[in-house]
Amino acid sequence: MPLLDEAAIEARLTALPGWARAGATIEKTFECGDFVGSVKFVDGLVAPAEAMNHHPDLEISWDKVRVSLSTHSEGGLTANDFELAAQIEALAPR
Repeated sequence: MPLLDEAAIEARLTALPGWARAGATIEKTFECGDFVGSVKFVDGLVAPAEAMNHHPDLEISWDKVRVSLSTHSEGGLTANDFELAAQIEALAPR
């Protein structure tokens, strides 16, 4: 899968509120209310990540989960990162 150029990355980020570029990744921190909420949110990410064979880097704290996406095999951002980010966004706690 080809790497996205800067213009494509910026355009795709506009469709993902709260997601930000961090070098070769995109990331967002989700507030989950408490530790149980954080773990449940992470558990919900397993199915879409496995279905795509594309796995986020996760940082779990008491009430927050930071999700980072990058296509490591390509060395940067591809369409897969933004597709998975959109699926994760749909699962986000409200």
